[in-house]
Amino acid sequence: MVKSKSLYHLALAGVLCAIGIIIPIFSPVKIRLDPMSFTLASHVAIFLAMFISPAVGVAVSVGTTLGFLVGGFTMPVVLRALTHVIWVALGAYYLQKHPELIDFRQQVENRNAKLFGLGAVLSIIHAALETLVCVPVYFGQGLSGAETVRILLGLVLLGSFIHSMIDYALSLLIWRPVSGTMRTSRVS
Repeated sequence: MVKSKSLYHLALAGVLCAIGIIIPIFSPVKIRLDPMSFTLASHVAIFLAMFISPAVGVAVSVGTTLGFLVGGFTMPVVLRALTHVIWVALGAYYLQKHPELIDFRQQVENRNAKLFGLGAVLSIIHAALETLVCVPVYFGQGLSGAETVRILLGLVLLGSFIHSMIDYALSLLIWRPVSGTMRTSRVS
């Protein structure tokens, strides 16, 4: 079973990497304000990977980052993608300790509130990390300090938070019907 579970997770990671690279490239629903880009559902594959296991989550985060690098995306986009490794690992480890939250076959008291809280915390971390990556980019563009701070806090921090929460909600909508069919990773 261990060998087949590893192969199963490897196959899922490969498919989710492909989806995670294809969506930002081909999606018609995107807003691009370099170095920021907001593409609807661009984080869905990463969130789904996070729901599966820490290893799959990190693998998909690294795989999509490499895909963006090879695909010719700008370095700020690639570095923003690389920050996903951190919040995905944190979220996946939390879910590994609390698998009942995403196993919709089980009854869990206040599940929606707990899932919303998890999404909000991960989205804050996600947005903060992406903002840190963008600081040198925006400060190097000759904008006034006030304009740079407005862009970093409004466009990058708030925009990334909202974008992450929307993609998280989409991921939960997809995960709910398939969660009972997934082979889950349990903490031993």
